Amino acid sequence: MQASLLTAFWIVSFSLVMVPGADWAYAISAGLRGRVVAPAVGGMLLGYLAITLVVAAGVGTLVTSVPAVLSVLTVVGGAYLLWLGVKTVLRPATQLSSGDGQAQSSKQGWALRGFAISGLNPKAILLFVALLPQFTRPGAGWSVSVQIVVLGALHMLNCASVYSVVGLGSKAVLGTRPKAARIVSQLSGAAMIVVALLLFAEQVFAFARHG
Repeated sequence: MQASLLTAFWIVSFSLVMVPGADWAYAISAGLRGRVVAPAVGGMLLGYLAITLVVAAGVGTLVTSVPAVLSVLTVVGGAYLLWLGVKTVLRPATQLSSGDGQAQSSKQGWALRGFAISGLNPKAILLFVALLPQFTRPGAGWSVSVQIVVLGALHMLNCASVYSVVGLGSKAVLGTRPKAARIVSQLSGAAMIVVALLLFAEQVFAFARHG
């Protein structure tokens, strides 16, 4: 693959990752609850890996061409984000300041929730379907599918770097400030709720337009 294409994609990908959203909120939430940043971020990366493989296999284009499938993904993903956001906002303050052991015992849960946040995100699927093929070249030495996997891996590298810094940074900065940590945790939950409501609103508008 051409170095210029990889560089251009890296810049676009990094710019997108730097925009705060549900992923940022989840990384911050993980950072505030003990040593679960790695499984939380790892789960999100697995979600993006799944989307990358779907796009590389050509299934992504088929999925996006069927409105009903995207609608189902949007509703399911939005409902999950809404549930997680409400749970985060309502979580007692004592769960932030205590229980590293409790957080440690649920590493698999943090990974699974991270996978759901990224893997069930219809926006991510649309983004990958629209973005990744633009940085491939049919006449290159590698097949288009392999090029898409490489680009997806580069995007995951950006995600791993940024989300790890966000999660670990929130733990370092807010770990000794329980009141500030509580406020940031609630804001993270509120961000998830807002994203979920926006997903629902888009579906309502789409239904009104075509209904």
